[in-house]
Amino acid sequence: MPESALSPSEGLPAAVLFDMDGTLVDTEQLWWQAAAELAEELRHPLTEQDAPEVLGQAVEHTAAHLHRVSGTELSEAELAARLGESFAGKVAAETVPRPGALALLAALRDAGVPAALVSASPRRVVDLVLSAIGRDWFATTLAAEDTPRTKPAPDPYLAAAERLGLDPAVCLAVEDTPTGVTSASAAGCAVLAVPSTDVAMPAGGRITLLASLEQADLTLLGKLSTAPVD
Repeated sequence: MPESALSPSEGLPAAVLFDMDGTLVDTEQLWWQAAAELAEELRHPLTEQDAPEVLGQAVEHTAAHLHRVSGTELSEAELAARLGESFAGKVAAETVPRPGALALLAALRDAGVPAALVSASPRRVVDLVLSAIGRDWFATTLAAEDTPRTKPAPDPYLAAAERLGLDPAVCLAVEDTPTGVTSASAAGCAVLAVPSTDVAMPAGGRITLLASLEQADLTLLGKLSTAPVD
């Protein structure tokens, strides 16, 4: 990995890499609604058993799951297109920042700590959210199309760190789903997990659970980012 191209203050994270849906903005439920509405049409009402295949997953992954469990004659590509359209419409109509999200972004900006947006959503959805909460918070943004593989593969977090000129090991990722936590951990990042649902999160290693971003401050983020690497 390249040497750091940035010089964050001592005791602060080198960078903070934020997931989007369910972490910075309250869109995870909108995504569930989009999937649930389509699943209902396919006569496969979603249950908790479907959650790992929906929450935190890319459009294509959830479309493939619905195709498999419903036995529909619609293709995976058709399902993905319908999911994407439905989700984008819901995001455009209702984008609500998660509690503490904008305050934490402001604190990082004031301290000179770069932030990146690392999302498994399509670029058009990312751009809708950025239009709502502001683009200037982030030094770089990644969407599902920007890496060969998306979450839970480590590619998005590796790419974000590379764009910032940083080793992932000195970056802190903020996530809300097991899929995202797995991605960030595999990339070598320390992880702050702030669950947006009741789905069980991975534990151990450099993963820390927190109930809300309202409880996060720069001191905590600095401690988490410098936790020893196993």
